[in-house]
Amino acid sequence: MASYLAGGDFQRDTNYISTRITADGRDGYPVEPGRYRLVVARACPWANRTIIVRRLLGLEKVISIGFCGPTHDQRSWTFDLDPGGVDPVLQIPRLQDAYFKRIPDYPKGITVPAMVDVPTGAVVTNDFAQMTLDFSTEWTAYHRDGAPQLYPEPLRDEIDTVARRIYTEINNGVYRCGFAGTQEAYDAAYDRLFTALDWVSNRLADQRYLVGDSITEADVRLFTTLARFDPVYHGHFKCNRQKLSEMPVLWAYARDLFQTPGFGDTTDFVQIKQHYYIVHADINPSRIVPDGPDLANWLLPHGREALGGRPFGDGAPPGPVPADERVPAGHGAQQP
Repeated sequence: MASYLAGGDFQRDTNYISTRITADGRDGYPVEPGRYRLVVARACPWANRTIIVRRLLGLEKVISIGFCGPTHDQRSWTFDLDPGGVDPVLQIPRLQDAYFKRIPDYPKGITVPAMVDVPTGAVVTNDFAQMTLDFSTEWTAYHRDGAPQLYPEPLRDEIDTVARRIYTEINNGVYRCGFAGTQEAYDAAYDRLFTALDWVSNRLADQRYLVGDSITEADVRLFTTLARFDPVYHGHFKCNRQKLSEMPVLWAYARDLFQTPGFGDTTDFVQIKQHYYIVHADINPSRIVPDGPDLANWLLPHGREALGGRPFGDGAPPGPVPADERVPAGHGAQQP
């Protein structure tokens, strides 16, 4: 979902299917265990958020998950990883089939993540920003024992403010650099991105997490961009003032989260690189996927425990990743 303004500026189309799945079912889709399937691609940062939040809250048993492959064609994400290239629950080869069930000839991009109503096979929503908030607030009856408060009511205004700037300036800022249509547009995008990265770095210099003393929605939203920074955005999107590993505060913060259950164990660096370097042929015409960077340093000590804070607040870490949802061997960070 992208377009360009006069002057070569990249602008994301954010007009998503905004239907919500709620406890009271006011949009026609009530919270119901087993009814919905979360369709994701590990490569996508927006989808990665939903994978993390679903795992942190312990919703694996009530919301099933379907994984698209890391690449797609001009029409749709596809279920390349499943036998026969067909999702085993929805029985479709292309995510667009679920979109067309809801809106015939859906005119916009076929995006992940998407929540699909299994009985009808139709997409309910692809509004990724609202989706994780609803996991936290509408699915509370099905949260695991010890689930963290990722969107605690007393902190919501601050979380929203921080998350808004992270989205506009960092999550979307890297794309604004990578897809700039002119030198002037790129220069402006580059300055905006690194101004915002300096801002979050300063914010995190003396506090462990972005808002409060435990992990919140804001941290999830920042992490998925940081995880992709050195493997993709630094080179592919020309965000090259510094690597993440050369920004001491953000690098330690990212490692702290990566080593927290729910974050690193949902991050697939191989699929991330395959997606960006193969799909974005206009930026990388050869479609050669780089072998680096070395990932062992993600597991080095980060030292941020000294700042205090409790990752899960009054809760506890999630249990092991379900066997059929594990990141494939060799696709994550390796022991140094």
